[in-house]
Amino acid sequence: MLPREELDGVLQRYDELIGLLSTPEVVTDPDRLREIGQEQARLEPLVVAYREFLDVDRELAETQSMREGADEELAELIEAEIEDLERRRDELVGRLESLLVPVDPYDERNVIMEIRAGTGGDEAGLFAADLFRMYGRYADSHGWHVDVLSQNPTGVGGYKEIIFEVRGKGAFSKLKWESGVHRVQRVPVTEASGRIHTSTATVAVLPQMDEIEIEVPESDVRIDVFRSSGPGGQSVNTTDSAVRLTHLPTGLVITCQDEKSQLQNRRRAYQVLRARLHQLEKEKQEAELGAMRKGQVGSGERSEKIRTYNFPQNRVTDHRIGLTSHRLEEVLNGELDDFVAALAAADHASRLESVRAH
Repeated sequence: MLPREELDGVLQRYDELIGLLSTPEVVTDPDRLREIGQEQARLEPLVVAYREFLDVDRELAETQSMREGADEELAELIEAEIEDLERRRDELVGRLESLLVPVDPYDERNVIMEIRAGTGGDEAGLFAADLFRMYGRYADSHGWHVDVLSQNPTGVGGYKEIIFEVRGKGAFSKLKWESGVHRVQRVPVTEASGRIHTSTATVAVLPQMDEIEIEVPESDVRIDVFRSSGPGGQSVNTTDSAVRLTHLPTGLVITCQDEKSQLQNRRRAYQVLRARLHQLEKEKQEAELGAMRKGQVGSGERSEKIRTYNFPQNRVTDHRIGLTSHRLEEVLNGELDDFVAALAAADHASRLESVRAH
């Protein structure tokens, strides 16, 4: 059953917004105008569908009332019209239920991604590098931009940790499904006996937060500067351009050294800090609501996997939805859309079921 009272409230709010858009107070305030315009645009598909539903529902009631006293020939025509109206009404109910599914407010955001080597030594670091390349190619295919914020490379071409920003419309809506433990099964290049090894890497995906959304008082942060070193810092290691932020209330430590200036590294470090603080607050709220869960990453143990990349069987399996692809090379080359679409569809179905249950 549709939540008619809630939908009536949406209709009333939409009409209020339309009225506000023509007031001098709003027209002369660009920020307020943009805010109201965005809310109006967000509500419009729901309003259009609900108004159509009300029209069809009213027409159906009127048509049903015409059956009384109608002769046989006219009654047949009325019944056919009723069937058509009932079909249209059912379609509109389905559309409205779908539109009532809550939208993630961060879907259009840029993201900060963190990849860390888990279980498996050097092989885990190499797998972390493979994942970074995979996401870089996926970003390229969507016209997004990738900027490395911090990296801790291994001596064999892998990463102990790499943190990077992905900038582009809708980046979070697609990449958020990648959070968790990824597992690889393959013969490492360093394995002389040809035995298959299992290694893991952890991925965290955080929406980028603005300063006004997550305020970080200066008194809460200790800032240390030092000389950059290693990849990304070789061109600037003659000056103290690297920045380390320590958030005193939480103990979070953020290091950025890949930019050429201390100012740029400081700005990047604060971006990562705000994203992590947002995630901490989100997890705290979920815990208070009784939905306590482990963080996106977990401990990196093999049993916590969300996806397995099996080289001997040319197989990639997402364990959350049971989806398997035998196109491992293409997936590692950034062809993730099949997994992203299936995960988004499963999430939408779950949210839709929740809407119907209430």
